[in-house]
Amino acid sequence: MTTSPGAGAWSQADLPLQVDRLCFAWPSGQVALDDCSFAIPRPGLWMLVGGNGSGKSTLLRLIAGLLEPSSGQLLCNRKPALVFQNPDHQLLLPSCGSDVQLSLPPGLSAPQRQGLIAQALEQVGLGGLQQRPIHSLSGGQKQRLAVAGALASRAQLLLLDEPTALLDQGSQRDVLALVRQLCNRAPGPGPGTPDGALAGPITALWITHRLDELDQCDGAALVRHGRVGRWQNGSALRQDLNRLPLGRGEG
Repeated sequence: MTTSPGAGAWSQADLPLQVDRLCFAWPSGQVALDDCSFAIPRPGLWMLVGGNGSGKSTLLRLIAGLLEPSSGQLLCNRKPALVFQNPDHQLLLPSCGSDVQLSLPPGLSAPQRQGLIAQALEQVGLGGLQQRPIHSLSGGQKQRLAVAGALASRAQLLLLDEPTALLDQGSQRDVLALVRQLCNRAPGPGPGTPDGALAGPITALWITHRLDELDQCDGAALVRHGRVGRWQNGSALRQDLNRLPLGRGEG
């Protein structure tokens, strides 16, 4: 597996995600992932970039458990949650609070549920909007609400499939800054949360086509022909890719 510098301080059991020789082919026979191996060495914001058909989105769906690999191993040491490119595909209920409640784990008391809903919305900049109809939200607010639902589920590994692709530039910056902030949170239990459910830093695996976003990550890798390359400095990878445009199945 390929990791980035600094991974040595973490034992294998502590790594947020390990992928070993993962393969996946569609029923048509088209190979999406081919002997793919990599690891996320520590919490933070990690980005994958690649052309259409390179296997990026398929990889996220395998990690999320929505697909079964043809072969290989996938060890996820953090609970994953997938955030789609279009938030309308995952926001199911009419109000912000009711949609976040859908993600809460079972067995919580009513006060615990209300406290977690309020904190999840507060953490994504939607505090006090429990009763706000979802249809009245902007695209950026909807994407932040999708992240709130992931946090409320106690997920510690966010899988973000081009989450800013449908957003304007201002909303793009807001969502990226939000995820960056969540990845940098100090560890420890948060006030009013059972078992520190919404506390501590998370790990985010973010797929992007927007090369300028690579400047904000802890590490970036190129996905090409169904394999994930080595982690690199995001800005350095962006400069390389600006000289080599991504094509279908490339990158």
